[in-house]
Formats: sequence, structure tokens, C-alpha cells
Amino acid sequence: MMKRMYKIVIWALIISTVFITDVSFAQPENPILNLIDGGQATDYVFSLRLLILMTILTLAPSILIMLTSFTRIVIILSFIRNAMGTQQTPPNQVIIGLALFLTFFIMAPVGSEINANAIQPYINEEITFDVALNRAMEPVREFMFKQTRNKDLALFLNIKGIEAEALDEIPNHVLIPAFIISELKTAFQAGFVIYIPFLVIDMVVASTLMSMGMMMLPPVVISLPFKILLFILVDGWNLIVKSLVMGFK
Repeated sequence: MMKRMYKIVIWALIISTVFITDVSFAQPENPILNLIDGGQATDYVFSLRLLILMTILTLAPSILIMLTSFTRIVIILSFIRNAMGTQQTPPNQVIIGLALFLTFFIMAPVGSEINANAIQPYINEEITFDVALNRAMEPVREFMFKQTRNKDLALFLNIKGIEAEALDEIPNHVLIPAFIISELKTAFQAGFVIYIPFLVIDMVVASTLMSMGMMMLPPVVISLPFKILLFILVDGWNLIVKSLVMGFK
């Protein structure tokens, strides 16, 4: 044990000596200044742009989920599956895929406006990147303001200590979390309404089985076909999708 501790101490001293020597005697260098002084400023700017682009691509899934209608849709679809008690039917891939394409359908006007006012002018070098970014955020902010409750918006404004007299004065870092919690509340309200008819079926089936003395038979096994039948008879998918899409108008 002592030999092992001795070896660890020796190695620690060697590593410390190497690092101390580098710090003490190495010539301090600035890679940014070296690039610029070496006539490679253009390459440095290109690297920064590439880094920004990769960062945006990395955050793209989060932007798609949090700044669009995706959050509300996928939560409501999950509530439907849980209320029916169908376990993994439809599977997660189907629910996420349906939510994704419904999001594209709902956000199509916003995307068209961004493409016409921001992306195409920037590609044609008619506007700068900052102007394109501001133009791209305008329709997104308008969409979020329509779906955000005043109470949730006031919550984050009070936390930040910001007094905004107009919507343009509200920064994005205040609007985005307010929009997200508003979407969560709306989704849970819709989920509660969805649960009610399926809960009634479960209660009726459970009461019927108890009155017949069939205590060993799980009520879920009997109620599941009736819940599926009810969902089919009322054309549930049509009603749910219609309500989801019209809820964003």
C-alpha cells in the first residue's frame, strides 16, 4: 500500500513539474492574433460562421419543439393513448411523426413568411444577417404572443423586473418560457377533457363487474374494447386533429 502511494506521489510531482515548466517558460501566444497577423483573417471568420451554423443545427430540434405547436400536439396525443389504455399503440414513433407533420402544417404560414422576408433576401445578399434574423423572429414572436397567456407573460416580466408597455419591448428570453408554460397548461386542460369519457366507461365497467361478482377479472380488459369502439364511432382522430389545428387559428 505504501509503495502504491509512493508511486502516485512521484507521478503527481512529475506531472506538476511539467505543467509548471510550461507555464513558466513557454512564450504566451494568442491563436486569434496569430491568424490575423498571418493574413488568415478570412479563414478565421469562415470558421466562426461554420461554428455558428453548427450550433444552430444542434439547437434546431429544441427550437422546433419549444417555439412551435409541437409541444401541445405531442402531449395531447400522448394523453389520448393513455386515456384509452392501449399501452404502446400507437407507438411513440407514430405519435411523434404525426405531431411533427401537424406542426409543419400549422407552422406553414409562419415558415412561408420567414422564407419570403428573411431567408430569400439574405441569400440574394439584399440584407445583412442581423436584419434577416430580426425579420425571421417577427412571425415566430407573433405566433407565440397569440398562444401565450397574459398571466404567464406577466410572471416572467415580474421576475426579470421588466416593465414593457408594448409587445416589441418584451425580449425573447421572457417570451419563450412564458409561451412554453402556456402550451403545457393548454395541453393538460385538453388532456383532462379527453380523459372524462374514457373514465366514465371504466367506472361503468368496473361497477358492472362488481355487481356480477366478477372480482377476479380486471375491468381494464373489458373496458378497452368499448373505449376503442367509442373512439371509432365518434371518429376520434378526425375530431382530435381538427381541434388541434383550429386551436392555433
